[in-house]
Amino acid sequence: MAAWNAASLGAQVTLLEKTNRIGTKILVSGGGKCNITHAGPIESVLKAFRQNEARFIRPSCYRFTNEQIVELFTDRGLKVYTRPDGRIFPHGQTAKDVVQILISMLDEAKVHVIKEAAVGRIAKSGNAKWRIEFQHENQTKALEADRVIVCSGGSSYPGTGTTGDGWTWAKELGHKVVKVRAALAPIYTSSSTEVLASRSGVSIRDCILKARQDGKEIARWTGDLLFTHHGISGPCALGISRIVAEQAHIGPISLEVDVIPTQTFEQITAEVLLIASKNPHRTVAGIIEQYLPKSLVDDLMDSVDIPLETVVGKLEKKVRNRLINALKGWDIGLVRTVPLEKGEVVAGGVDLEEVNPQSLESKLHPGLYFCGEILDIAGPVGGYNLQAAFATGFCAAQAAVGPSFNKS
Repeated sequence: MAAWNAASLGAQVTLLEKTNRIGTKILVSGGGKCNITHAGPIESVLKAFRQNEARFIRPSCYRFTNEQIVELFTDRGLKVYTRPDGRIFPHGQTAKDVVQILISMLDEAKVHVIKEAAVGRIAKSGNAKWRIEFQHENQTKALEADRVIVCSGGSSYPGTGTTGDGWTWAKELGHKVVKVRAALAPIYTSSSTEVLASRSGVSIRDCILKARQDGKEIARWTGDLLFTHHGISGPCALGISRIVAEQAHIGPISLEVDVIPTQTFEQITAEVLLIASKNPHRTVAGIIEQYLPKSLVDDLMDSVDIPLETVVGKLEKKVRNRLINALKGWDIGLVRTVPLEKGEVVAGGVDLEEVNPQSLESKLHPGLYFCGEILDIAGPVGGYNLQAAFATGFCAAQAAVGPSFNKS
């Protein structure tokens, strides 16, 4: 986005791409579907970010809005749809189509792209220029530039080329880098191998996942939850992962699921009692299957010591209450870790205090700009991070190609 906009504004642009293809990280975003941005007024989008992060990206998001991002793609043939939760995706298309549009934009703007160019160092050169050293075709090469926009990403999904290189360059230039932590990542639990294997691949739809520490709720997220062979993933897990990663050093964190968030304890009780009065010989397991995937029923009932063959008519009040408490707060285990390298994005990065939010220019080095995940910004799941990346990239280019810039 930064390269395209800078070239569109008349600058001669060279894009150094570490991998052998453009947009590798976008290809894996949203499970390959690419959640382009999030719908709604910009202020509501900004509220999803932490206060200091929202304050920083506000100028960029107002100058390049979610509506403008959607228009940019739809004008080039992408069809999109908006989910009820505000997430905007390609309709009948995938992340590959999004990347192909971005590549065509680079071609149209005549951006000079050098692939498999691993940058090793960025340094000030003479005559107020920048020198960028990189490895290409088994040789160390260098080029000079009047402006440098660093949009190298973070360190999530390192297989896509984002291995935290940009933070090394920033540190060498004197910038502070806020400690990097996992965000939008799966959560690994300490459950037994047998339990993990029995749950793996099963989803719970429209639930609430909560994280507790010392009995106090520290995070929650509403949406879908996916069990994996390591623990949990899906929107709910990604939604709470940042806080869990930040708090993990303090002490153990437990995870629980409200399987029926739309009903209160009392409403579920009344429903179970009604079933018991009409069909007392119906099994409790059969009732739970209304709310939970069949493969998880045994697991939940075992957690509250209720035999599978128990019928609802013989369910004592104390046992019934224990069952309903489990449906409203099923303990699915303790957090083992939140793997940094498996996250869609990371929290932490170049300190926002050292970057001008209006221009994305370094306050330490004029002519140096930062945008996207390299900055200490991490929004929740839902297209927020691509919104921030697209907007800051667009605006960094706009600032870099200012009226005083020699476009030749």
